[in-house]
Amino acid sequence: MVRLTAVLKEGISLKTKILMLALLPLLLVAVSITLIELYQARKLGEQEIQIFESNLLASKKNELKHYVSLALTSIAHVYDHPDLGAEEAQRQVKSILHNLTFGEDGYFFVYDDTGVSLVHPQQPELVGRNLINLQDQNGNLIIQNLLQRAREGGGFHRYQWRKPSLGEVEDKLSYVVQLPNWKWMLGTGLYIDDIAREVSKIRAEVDKNVRNTFFTVLVITSIVVVIVTVIGIAFNLHEHRMADVKLRDLARKYMQLQVSERRRFSRELHDGINQLMVSVKFRIELAMDKVSKEKGVVAHDQVVDELERGRCALNEAIQEVRRISHDLRPSVLDDLGLLPALSSLLDEFSERTGIRIDLQTNIADRRMPEQIEITLYRVVQESLTNVERHADASLIRLRVRWFEDRVLLTIEDNGCGFELMPKGGASGIGLRTMRERVELLGGSFTIRTEPGNGTKLDALLQFGD
Repeated sequence: MVRLTAVLKEGISLKTKILMLALLPLLLVAVSITLIELYQARKLGEQEIQIFESNLLASKKNELKHYVSLALTSIAHVYDHPDLGAEEAQRQVKSILHNLTFGEDGYFFVYDDTGVSLVHPQQPELVGRNLINLQDQNGNLIIQNLLQRAREGGGFHRYQWRKPSLGEVEDKLSYVVQLPNWKWMLGTGLYIDDIAREVSKIRAEVDKNVRNTFFTVLVITSIVVVIVTVIGIAFNLHEHRMADVKLRDLARKYMQLQVSERRRFSRELHDGINQLMVSVKFRIELAMDKVSKEKGVVAHDQVVDELERGRCALNEAIQEVRRISHDLRPSVLDDLGLLPALSSLLDEFSERTGIRIDLQTNIADRRMPEQIEITLYRVVQESLTNVERHADASLIRLRVRWFEDRVLLTIEDNGCGFELMPKGGASGIGLRTMRERVELLGGSFTIRTEPGNGTKLDALLQFGD
């Protein structure tokens, strides 16, 4: 029987080629234009965002410089007072800066040159602690970097710090200078989470505009594709009808195969079990007739003989029933797996026919999906039947090799071989049945043979996702 997927592919191949020939250039142009436009829009949007963010940061930096200048002015009368001792001047400076705040979260901080916190109004628990090795969540050495900026004559540094009004860690930009007489670092900072929010809003608007552009192009392209597809279908109705005819022919052949298989099974029952049962019935009836008509030892011996023949015939019928049952579904395959089932089948075949069998496999105790196992078993079973009936072989080589998600079955004999039909086909029901079984599970089935050189079958099945 011809494979279903092959017919489907053959039936629609011309239609698919024509549609692809019409659609591919259109799709390539549309995709190229869309990608270029999206790239340019995103690039322009990022440039605008960077300019906006830079302007906001420049504004924040100017604001921080003004705050530090005010702080320096506020402590200048103490810091530069010639009559105050260093200890008293430092105490007054700390007090001024501790009380000098601005806005909701604005304050000033002071550290000495070793990293000890001297002034921190929002977190007084830090005062007196050496924070030289303090890091933020990104591994940024906060105090060390701030001290370095101060030693360089003043500068900015960006890091993460807890925002007092929220109680959460936010990005912060600080500006610091050095009080050279005491080697103190004075600075203040502004939280720039508002910049991040504004940048996020702008980025969201840019992304929205890009998405709208993309969807517009997508809708236009989809409409054009639908139009071209409809036109292509209209021009290929004939090929579609041809595919339908081939599918109907496939269904008819499949039904014929089913009828043939059922007919063969019917012959098995009629010519095997039925005849044996008739023989048993005849022997028993003959024995009963002799018992009713004759007397004596001779008649008794004849009755025993006829009953014995009936028993033997009945035993043959039982064996025949078992054979047919085994052919329908071997129990050892369900209970023990593929390898024991194959071993049992091969041993029985070799003992019955005298044909030597060389089995090599790496499947061991592995279990495969049920459909894979029964398909491989049936292929081997049918192949052995063909070899016994037609090949005149003395040796069969059988290989079952397991890969990651595939199994390859190879059966090779040294028999007489046969002439393949065109395209590697064969007219025998057995070969067509094997091919159909394998290809029904998405596998591949190949036959290599020629008169006088034996036959080799390969069945490759995949059981992954």
